[in-house]
Amino acid sequence: MAWAYLLIAGLMETAWAVGLKCTDGFTRFWPSLWTAAGMAVSFYFLSLALKTLPIGTAYTVWTGIGAVGTVVLGIVLFGESRSLLRLLCVAMIVTGIVGLRLLPPA
Repeated sequence: MAWAYLLIAGLMETAWAVGLKCTDGFTRFWPSLWTAAGMAVSFYFLSLALKTLPIGTAYTVWTGIGAVGTVVLGIVLFGESRSLLRLLCVAMIVTGIVGLRLLPPA
C-alpha cells in the first residue's frame, strides 16, 4: 500500500506544482486554495508512505514523480519545450524512479 500512497502523493505534487503557476503569486483565490489543498493531500500521502518506505527512496520517488508530471503538463498545457535533450533528461528521472522501485529495501 505504501507505493500506492507514494504514487498518489507524487501525482498530487504534480497537481500543486502546476496549480502554483496558476495562482499568479498567490494573488488568485481559487487557484491558490486548490494549490494549498493539493499540497496538503500530497504531504499527507507522503507521510503515509513514509511509515514503511525508507525516507531516501520515498522522497526521491515523490519528487521524481512530481518533476516528471510537471514537465509533461508543462509541455501539454503551457507549450514548454519538448526538445530531445530535455525528454532524455526526463527519461533518466523515470529510469531512476523505476530503479528505486525495483531495488530491494536496504
